[in-house]
Amino acid sequence: MRLDKYLWAVRLYKTRSLAAEACQCGKVTLTADGRELKPAHDVKIGERYSLNIDQLHKEVEVLALPPNRVGAPLVQGFMIDRTPQEEYERIQMARQYAFEKRDRGIGRPTKRDRRDIERFKYE
Repeated sequence: MRLDKYLWAVRLYKTRSLAAEACQCGKVTLTADGRELKPAHDVKIGERYSLNIDQLHKEVEVLALPPNRVGAPLVQGFMIDRTPQEEYERIQMARQYAFEKRDRGIGRPTKRDRRDIERFKYE
């Protein structure tokens, strides 16, 4: 089975074209040697992949090859999520602090305020 098809089938990406694009951009690597993989890479049982999905750095291990796209409850039979819990906590914390609140009546942020906000959020 092709890597892009596998990533789509186990619901790591919403569409197969998004999975293929992630492979082409170097966001999917083989954990064993850090090699960037192409969409046509043959998936083998037992291989571990590192994925960069938005800001999340996910690690998965292949258990079996699905015949086609599977439902969310069945995904556990085809892969093991080896992502550290700290990674999920980091993403959760980033989501909490992504919301910004401004006091009412102080007007729109200036260019300087906007740059400060972006520096705080993304650095």
